[in-house]
Amino acid sequence: MSRIGKIPVQVLKDAKITINKSDILVEGPKGKLSLPLPPKIVVKQDKDVLVVTRLGEDKQTRANHGTIRARLKAMIIGVTKGHRKDLEIQGVGFRAAQAGNKITFNLGLSHPIEFVVPADVKATVTSQTQISIEGADIIKVGQAAAEIRAFKPAEPYKAKGVRYVGEVIRRKQGKSAGKK
Repeated sequence: MSRIGKIPVQVLKDAKITINKSDILVEGPKGKLSLPLPPKIVVKQDKDVLVVTRLGEDKQTRANHGTIRARLKAMIIGVTKGHRKDLEIQGVGFRAAQAGNKITFNLGLSHPIEFVVPADVKATVTSQTQISIEGADIIKVGQAAAEIRAFKPAEPYKAKGVRYVGEVIRRKQGKSAGKK
C-alpha cells in the first residue's frame, strides 16, 4: 500500500467536491479544478474526508495511487487558499516591469524578454526585482515560475539571475592565480 496514497485527504469547509466515474471536480472561492481519474483508481467521499483506493497491484496503478492523492490535496488547498511562488532577480541592471498581462525582463541580454502570463495565473511585479505568481492550480503556478526562472537562472560565481525566494545558490570559487 502506498504510504502517501493511504492517508485520507481532509476536505476544507469552503471546497465543494463532485466525484464522477472518470474525473473529480473541486470548486472553491479561488476557482474550479478538475482531475481525470486513471483506471483502477477509486475516490470515495465520507463526510469531510476523501479516501483514494486502488483496484490493482500493477506498477502504474501503484504509482498513480499516491499521485492522485497528492494532486487532490493540492487542488483542495488551491481552490480555498491558493498557491504562490515568489521569485527574485539579482544583478546590476536586472529588472522586471509589468504592463497588463505581460512582464518585460531586462536580464543583461542583448534584448528584453517578454513573458505573457497564462490565463489561470496571476503574476505581479511587486518591485523591480520581486515577482509573485499566484493561482489555484499548483502545476500552472509552478510551470509559470519555472519558465520565468529559465530565462536567466542564477549562476554559481556571482549568483546573478532569477531565483526563487529562499533558494540557496551554491557558490563556486573563481579563477585562482596560476603557479609561476
